[in-house]
Amino acid sequence: MGAYFDELKRSMNMLARDERVLFLGQAVAHPGTAMSNTLLDVPKHQLLELPVNEDLQMGMTNGLAVAGQIPVSIYPRWNFLLLAINQIVNHLDKFAVMSGGAYQPKVIIRTGIGSERPLHPQHQHVGDYTEALRLMCTTIEVIRLDEPEQIFPAYERALLREDGRSTLLVEHGDYYNEK
Repeated sequence: MGAYFDELKRSMNMLARDERVLFLGQAVAHPGTAMSNTLLDVPKHQLLELPVNEDLQMGMTNGLAVAGQIPVSIYPRWNFLLLAINQIVNHLDKFAVMSGGAYQPKVIIRTGIGSERPLHPQHQHVGDYTEALRLMCTTIEVIRLDEPEQIFPAYERALLREDGRSTLLVEHGDYYNEK
């Protein structure tokens, strides 16, 4: 693995030091994706393995955030995150507006542009909808992580921010081994 992967792992370990943080998704507590390997040193009690039900996952994420947790909701590919867009655009992005600022939950969403090398998994797994989501959301900051040196500061900002915004971080699957 390269510096890109190392920075992701370092970032997940940093997030895990905050007891309010809970990581949830598929292949979070069990192996299954390249993202799983970035969570190997995270305490097991902070990993919540879920079935494949993306909309439910984001609904749980929203509920945990409203209750004061800082959920890190993990979707290994953008194409899977599309199934949670309702919860993101119509709920998470609008909590502060709908509540007059009373609710400003902090969520960290982690997704990726699917790896195409060494094996192309076909087009339903390699989408990049970063710009589309930026256009749909008014309060969620969407950050594409193109270089290793962007990773730790972006995750640290997502955790420490006090502006009432959630953060969606977009990783590149191919960069885990290439950068």
